[in-house]
Amino acid sequence: MTDAPHAPVLLAEVIEALAPAPGDVVIDATFGAGGYTRAILKTGAQVVALDRDPTVQLHADAVASDFPGQFQLIRTPFSGLAQAFADSGKAKLDGAVFDIGVSSMQLDQAERGFSFMRDGPLDMRMSDEGATAADIVNTWDHGPLAHIFKLYGEERQSGRVATAILRRRVEQSFTRTLDLAEVVEKALGGRRGAPIHPATRVFQALRIAVNDELGELERGLEAAEATLAPGGRLAVVTFHSLEDRIVKAFLTERTGNSPAGSRHAPMAVDPRKPSFTLQFKGAREAGDEERSTNPRARSAKLRAAVRTDAPAWGKMAGRAAA
Repeated sequence: MTDAPHAPVLLAEVIEALAPAPGDVVIDATFGAGGYTRAILKTGAQVVALDRDPTVQLHADAVASDFPGQFQLIRTPFSGLAQAFADSGKAKLDGAVFDIGVSSMQLDQAERGFSFMRDGPLDMRMSDEGATAADIVNTWDHGPLAHIFKLYGEERQSGRVATAILRRRVEQSFTRTLDLAEVVEKALGGRRGAPIHPATRVFQALRIAVNDELGELERGLEAAEATLAPGGRLAVVTFHSLEDRIVKAFLTERTGNSPAGSRHAPMAVDPRKPSFTLQFKGAREAGDEERSTNPRARSAKLRAAVRTDAPAWGKMAGRAAA
C-alpha cells in the first residue's frame, strides 16, 4: 500500500451519501490517488474507478493488490461513464461519486504545468492527449482568449490579459508556466497584496478549457443519470462556483423543481417525472476541523441525490456556466 498524496475532501459525508454496502457496485469517477475508492471498498462494495490521467496507475495497482477482486480501473473521462460501466461487466450500478477539478497531486507535479507556483512546461492536460495550454495561448485570437478568461476564470481584466499575451507571443512563444504567470502578473499591475496570486484566474480558465472540464461534468452527470439503477446514489463534490452551478442546475432540473417553457409564458411544471430526489437541501460543506487540516476543503461543496425509477431526461436544458 502506498501513501496517498491527495487527501479526499468531505470523505465521511461522501460515504454517508453513497451508503455503500457489501455487494454494491460504485463508480468512483475521479479515482486520483484512490481516497474515496479505498473507503468504499472497506465497506465490502465493489468499485469501478475512472480516470483519464495515466499517472494514477501506480495508485490503482496498489488498490488492486489490497482489495483483490473488488476493484478495476478504466481510463476514461466523465463522458465515458456509461460505456465504462458496460465494459466492466457489472449488472447494476448502486452509486457514483465525482470529485471535480484538479487534484493536489497534479498541482504538485511541476511537469504537468498546472501550477504557476512551480516552473514547468505549459501543459495542463489531465490526460496525455489533445491540445495543451501552450497551444491555446500561442495560437488563439484575442477574442476567444479574453472570453475563456472571463467565463472560466471570472477575470475582470480578461481583455487586458489577452492583449498582453498576444503582444508577448509575437516576440517569443510561451512554453513555461512561470513565464506566463509573470506576463499575467505584469498585465494586471502585479497585485501581490491580493488574497490570491494575479495569475490564479487565468490558469484556472486555461485548465478548464484544455480539459473541457465543464462540458465533461455535464456529460458525466447525464451518463450517471442514464446508468444508475433505481435507488442508486449520486454524490458530487465541487470546488468553485462554476462547477457547483452546473451540479445545482442539473439536480434542480432532474428533481422537477425548475419551471419549464418560455420565461415570458406562464410558469409550467415539466411533465417529465423526476429522475432524482435530493438527499438533503442545498450543499454540505467541510467542518472547521477538516478546513484547518486540508486547505482544499475550504471551498468544497457536496450535493447528493437518489435515482428514481423514472426514465433519464437526457441532455441538460443549457450549460449553467455559459
